[in-house]
Amino acid sequence: MGTAANATHREPWNKSKIVGQKAPFKLKDIWALRVRLQMKNRVRELALFNLGIDSKLRGCDLVALKVRDVCHGDQVASRAVVMQHKTQRPVQFEITPVARDAVQTWIKIPGLKSDSFLFPSRMHDSPHLGTRQYARILEGWVEELGLDNG
Repeated sequence: MGTAANATHREPWNKSKIVGQKAPFKLKDIWALRVRLQMKNRVRELALFNLGIDSKLRGCDLVALKVRDVCHGDQVASRAVVMQHKTQRPVQFEITPVARDAVQTWIKIPGLKSDSFLFPSRMHDSPHLGTRQYARILEGWVEELGLDNG
């Protein structure tokens, strides 16, 4: 008969793991990753990283940006306003010169148009980079910097 005494003890899935929101990148880590992405000529990732740092947007909002959201004509703007998916509220953010340069370079390489997604998917069934793929890219950056201790 099943009693609590002879039930097998199972460890919680999250025991000794850090769950929830991760700590933000430190300034030295941001610069280390920027340099690494530049040296390896990973233009899309550099634009994605810099814009993510500047905007502080949720991943779902970052990957769904269109070129027209961050550009005025053929120039990347110094600030942008986008509607957040979760809250349905507008959020304004500055785009630093470092991020503007990276995004401008990225837009030119694939020849993105004003109504194109800024980070188009390489998969045919998705118009833009997915949040899971973005999370995998982000995990890769964390590993590259040796920050994955959770």
